[in-house]
Amino acid sequence: MSHPDHPARVRSTGAFTRFNAILARWGMYLAVTGLFVIVAIVGYQVFGRYVLNSSPTWAENLALVLILYVTLIGAAVGVRDAGHIGMESLLVLLPDGPRNKIEMLIHVLVATFGAGMVYNGIVLGMSVSSYKLANINLSEAWRYVPLVISGALIILFSIEHLIALIKGTEVEPAWH
Repeated sequence: MSHPDHPARVRSTGAFTRFNAILARWGMYLAVTGLFVIVAIVGYQVFGRYVLNSSPTWAENLALVLILYVTLIGAAVGVRDAGHIGMESLLVLLPDGPRNKIEMLIHVLVATFGAGMVYNGIVLGMSVSSYKLANINLSEAWRYVPLVISGALIILFSIEHLIALIKGTEVEPAWH
């Protein structure tokens, strides 16, 4: 982030940045599409319950699974595009050297959290893979797939931010 007291960083370029921007854009497209599907499913469930007097049994569980995909993939994109909550208001007050070191530490910690998401998502998914979700006949493991995907994306996006900090550049949000 640029600040009046600090020189503006140039936009990060390169194949890795372009790849991550595409991943972030498609992640958000999928999350928004998933949100529309959730609204349609819940709308259908309400229609079935109050108009047809026969609520579809699969609708609630499918909507709950889709919420996991929407929120976790959206959160990963938020990490790349700096849409997450941070303490940047305090960091901009620091000189470049300490600020960059703290920003690097933050991205290392976020990447470590992403690795924990991947690892634990795999472990938990495998532990429940033989169980089925009620009324939709899917393995319980499908609830943990977005945790693994989101964690992997968070690792990639954190690495991109670290590279940008080392080069003195800034990651351009995927939506600009």
